[in-house]
Amino acid sequence: MIPSLHQDALKDLLRRAPLRRLLEAFNTGEEETRIVGGAVRNALLGRPVTEVDCATTATPDLMAKLAAAAGFKPVPTGIEHGTITVIVEGEPFEVTTLREDVETDGRHAVVRFGRDFETDAKRRDFTINALSLGLDGRLHDYTNGAADLAARRVRFIGDAHKRIREDYLRILRFFRFHAEYAQGEPDAEGLAASGAERQGLTILSRERIRHELMKLLAARRAEDTVRVLADHGFLTWILAGVAEFGRFGRIAATDDGGPVSIWRLAALAVLTEEDADRLRERLRLSNEEHRRLASYGRLVALLKTRPLPLDAAAIRRLVAEHGTETVAPVLIATAGEPLPVVQRDAWEALKSFRSGAEPVPVFPLRGADLVAGGIEKGPRVGELMSQARQAWLAEGCRTDGAYAKDLLRRILEQAEAQG
Repeated sequence: MIPSLHQDALKDLLRRAPLRRLLEAFNTGEEETRIVGGAVRNALLGRPVTEVDCATTATPDLMAKLAAAAGFKPVPTGIEHGTITVIVEGEPFEVTTLREDVETDGRHAVVRFGRDFETDAKRRDFTINALSLGLDGRLHDYTNGAADLAARRVRFIGDAHKRIREDYLRILRFFRFHAEYAQGEPDAEGLAASGAERQGLTILSRERIRHELMKLLAARRAEDTVRVLADHGFLTWILAGVAEFGRFGRIAATDDGGPVSIWRLAALAVLTEEDADRLRERLRLSNEEHRRLASYGRLVALLKTRPLPLDAAAIRRLVAEHGTETVAPVLIATAGEPLPVVQRDAWEALKSFRSGAEPVPVFPLRGADLVAGGIEKGPRVGELMSQARQAWLAEGCRTDGAYAKDLLRRILEQAEAQG
């Protein structure tokens, strides 16, 4: 065992009652089941273990029988891949039959069930992902993964070119795992192989690329790794556009909750609303992700044309119109740039809105108020509501009852004057 790793965490992992019950039920005289992958890796690093996966010599049919006999609930979540989810005391565990590759094409693999843990381990991507832990507490390491983990190094198992050709997504996974677990520069062999095999990325679905990119952007060393991606020509291909490293660095340094990945992507790759449209297509973003990027792009463009400094009153109007979830990342990302100029009281106001100390102002009128005042239902109501909202924003976003009545009166008088 490597001294710098958290050996006691493995013992703690095996003390978890539901997990231990599963292992005891699935380790019979003929079959063996171990904890594998991320749970072992994270435990050794002293990081939280939230999901536990296991590998077993047992076939899916036998697993289902063993689970039922022990009073667990087996769920065939990936039966075609040899995986079932076993519910023990309400906690889910994915258990997969050991496998051997029969054929690979860079995206999918044809596999057969196996019974050899070493063979199963050596078909995985990185050495730090090939560790397994037995019920007896023994750590099984067929690829020197523990040494790489202690050195905070991400290496492909065996020949890096071969591993990549089995699944080209491993190129992006190499950078993502480097960003999350490594120190220093990327492994030279892995980096060289990723560059040489980069053309294989073109056969991957945009959904798979998006999935890995978003995880990478949320990783601990995302900023350094994104620059590596750029230096080696990967980033331009992924984004199909330019990158803004300064803004990305400022966002990455100050994240304090929320959907981290999407705002990091915004800071990195969105300068205008049109960039959000391009990324939606390029990365198959969800409607919600696109909405956030588009709102970010609109507000950046707006503030870049505003010569006057932003004060607390301006922040009040901005959060009322755009929401704190957009205003905060835009101002953080552009901090220190010539525009916008943000005064100290503006930052304090933003802090108050984000913490909830001051509620975000809500427009005090409804369409029903105009109808009750005599405006006929239809497009005219929407037009007048828009005019009222613009007046409300310009006048400081007041929400008291007296102001609401006065605003309604003025809009109704304006409507009457306009005929």
